[in-house]
Parts: sequence; C-alpha cells; structure tokens
Amino acid sequence: MERYKKANEGIHAPDELKRNVIETPSDVKRPRRAVWLGAAAAVLAVVLLVGTVPRLLGGVGATGMGAPEAPVGAAGPVREPAFGEAPADAPAGDAPQAGEPGVGFAGAVPLAAAVYPETVPYPSSDDSAAYRAWREDVEARQALAPAEDGLAPFCAAALPEFLGNSGGENRVFSPLNVYLALSMLAETTGGNSRQQLLDLLDADSVETLRQRAAGLWQANYRDDGMSTSLLAASLWLNEDLAGAYHQDTLDTLAKDYYASAFSGEMGSEGYDAALRGWIDAQTGGLLKDASGQLELDPETVLALVTTIHFKARWEEEFSPKQNTEDVFHAPEGDVTADYLHQTATEFYYRGEGFGAVEKSFCEGGSMWFLLPDEGVSADELLTSGAAAEFLAADKLGWADRKFLHIDLSVPKFDVSSDLDLIDGLKHLGITDVFDSAVSDFTPLTDSAGLAVSNAEHAARVTLDEEGVEAAAYTVLAVKDSAPWADETIDFTLDRPFLFAIESETGQLLFVGVVNHP
Repeated sequence: MERYKKANEGIHAPDELKRNVIETPSDVKRPRRAVWLGAAAAVLAVVLLVGTVPRLLGGVGATGMGAPEAPVGAAGPVREPAFGEAPADAPAGDAPQAGEPGVGFAGAVPLAAAVYPETVPYPSSDDSAAYRAWREDVEARQALAPAEDGLAPFCAAALPEFLGNSGGENRVFSPLNVYLALSMLAETTGGNSRQQLLDLLDADSVETLRQRAAGLWQANYRDDGMSTSLLAASLWLNEDLAGAYHQDTLDTLAKDYYASAFSGEMGSEGYDAALRGWIDAQTGGLLKDASGQLELDPETVLALVTTIHFKARWEEEFSPKQNTEDVFHAPEGDVTADYLHQTATEFYYRGEGFGAVEKSFCEGGSMWFLLPDEGVSADELLTSGAAAEFLAADKLGWADRKFLHIDLSVPKFDVSSDLDLIDGLKHLGITDVFDSAVSDFTPLTDSAGLAVSNAEHAARVTLDEEGVEAAAYTVLAVKDSAPWADETIDFTLDRPFLFAIESETGQLLFVGVVNHP
C-alpha cells in the first residue's frame, strides 16, 4: 500500500548526538514524518492539564525559555510540518481539511520550539559504509539508555493495576508514555507529592529521574526511515494569567523533555483546535478520533503534552495468501476472526502459566505474544505478576526456552480502551497530588490548593499483515480546588463604603470609610 512506503530519505547525521535546543519557531521545525512503513506503529500522547492559579509564566517570551546552547558540531534545525500542514511525504488525500478535528493553529501563539535530534537514514542501497554509519548511530543512541531506568519496577506495579481485572474487556496501556508523563508531573511537584511519584518511578531523587527520562528519550528517539520512534512535548499556557510560573521548572521541562511552548486563550475553540492539531501533527493523524474530543477548561493554566510515535515493519511480513477465518474463544462466547499465519524457527519460552514467542521488526525491536495455558486467564497472568516479570526479564538468561519450529497464528485485531487512572494511581501510592489540602506544586507555583482532578488514558492498537498501529493519550488535569464563578455581578459603590491602602510588604497604611464622596 502507498501509505506504507519508505520515507525520510536525505536526512543527514549530526556530528554528535544532539541535545535539545529551544529556538523561535520562525526557522525551527520538526523532521518530516515518514508515512507508516507497513509496520509496527505506536502513537502515544500524554496531556497534563494544570489547574487554576494566577498566571504561571513570568519570563517566557517569543525568544524561547532560557534556551541552552547547541553543542559544537550539532546539525541545524530539522523540519516538521507547519501548523495545519500535512507531512511533506503524505499520500494524496491525507492533507487536513478545513473543519476536521485537530486542524487550526491560529488560536495558539508559538513562544518557543524544540529542535529534535537528526538520525542517520537507513541506506536505500547496498552501501556497506552507509549501513555501518546507520548502525553506529543506532547503537550510540541505545547506549544512552540508563542501566537502571525504573521502567521494570514501574511496569511490575502498573501492569497488574491498569490491565488486570479487565472484566473481559480489551485494555491497552503504554508504560513508557505514562512513565514520562509522571516524570514531568514530578518536576512540577515538591515535598511528599514528589516523593510519592519518585517511589513509584523507583528514583531516589528528581535529578536521578530527570537523567533517566532524558536517557530514555534519547535512546528511544529514532527517525531513520526503517524504524521510527518519535517523541515530542509541549507546554500550553494561559495568556490571561499573569505572574507566578517558576521559570527554572519551565526551563527544565524544555531542556530535558524537549517541550515547545504555546500561549492562547484557555477554553476557546481556537486554542483547543491548536492543541488537537499539534497532537495530530506529531502523531501522523492516528489519534484524530481521540484528540478531537480534547478540550481545555477556561480555568486551566498549563497543559503539559507529550507524544510518542513508533513505527517499524515486520522483519518477515505475513502473507495475505495464508490468511484464514477461524474461531476465537472470547470470554462472552466464540467469535469469528481473520487469522494471520507464519512458520519460523524461533525460541519458544515457558513461563508460569503461559507460553511466549517473539516476532521481530526490521533492524531492531520486536513484539511479544503471551498465550495463557488452558484454564489460566490473561487477567491472572497480569495480577500474579508473571507477565510483568517475564517482560522485564533478560530473555537470554530465561531458563525455560527451546529453539523450535513455531507455527504462529495471530488474529488481526483492532482493540481500544479508555482507562481512568485515578484509583489505580492511588492504589500505587500516589495520593497527595489528588488532595488539594496536602498537594505540593511549589516547583511550578507558590499558589496553594491545586490537585489532579482527572487522569485518563485512552489507547488503541491494530495489527495486520504489514505490522501494528497504535495510539494513546493520557490526560492529567490539575485544577484549583476553589470553584470559579460562572456569573457576573454589578459592583457599584453608590452608597457608603470602606477602603484600605496596603503597602507592598502587606502593612495597612490607610483604612477609611466613605459616607460622602
């Protein structure tokens, strides 16, 4: 299919791996998006909505948020589609149309744009030198992954909580996406609110967490035309609020999380459309159905958004000629499904109550399939921790594995879910950020009374002969506990009234009563 063609040719490697740079958006854009490669694609979006306080944006201007210098030898800016523009390599008909969800960036004023690393393109011909350069670039990025990244213990806790006890419904969860979202939330919190997040993410300090998140970002960023793993972030700021953002926190989010910045009228359709359009641009439009429902409340003062877009084709694609229609034994009863078939000589793994096989993607990465034993449910594998333990393990050291001829039969599927994360996060020990009486958001603002009011994770995964497409977003809404007025009153001083004059340091200089003006 045309949408699976190779793209991203002509991108050159930087002299060294590039760190984040924040520049004005007039000349800074993201790299061209590759069209889906007949492959595995995962698109994950995270939205943190930070609630009402007096403006948290002192010092962020059109020239960026304290941008760090580009390293010596770093390549110049790389291009992304302009606001409302389809990717340059998009097939005909993929361009956004007026009125579609996510189209329209006029409601947002760009303050700063992040420059993302370039990656060495996968060679389009049998050029051994080009292949070596590509492989060295991939390995250099992989080496940036922290030895202890906290993902394994987070998965051990989160997978049973958010995927177990499914009640027979499909569920999808992105550990890396939520991990990075909670890392960003930790940057905006302090005291016990931050400590609870650090405990869940298995980090001894926010500095450790920051280094791990940055390493994971670099190690998982790839845009070479063979496999694509694109990460992005942005800050959505309230133009009507004034005064109290802590600039160092915003700078940290920009530097270590590659967060671009925008300003606009919170709660307006234009600003909501800008947010949706940004997400669609970063994720190739795969989240349009979900992002089309996103709205920011007028009392929101900051939205932190992150996205992950992953795609890679199968190393060995399924042949459509071998497809069959057969029975799938669903919890509610047997249903008919289209099955893909392939025979290969691979390792077969045995775990406690399940078997597992791996299917590789081209030039790195794989997809695992875990099949519960007869009489064992998928929920049991999740709630017992057996699945999380296996997925986090070093498979080379797995005791029970055999090299066998495997006839793999997997149904085509299109599964989606919408999870409320609040109860699960509370069970995992994250409680303070949900309670305005004890929450601590002082790294972000000195204003009190903030609390996370909404935590939602929506995801969708589809699988076919060429590969997998997946999309997800998480919304964490943080608002002021004090209700906002929704009506207007007249306040006319047409009868005796009091007045007071207070000094800058809070002393009352004058207090009076006016009976006769």
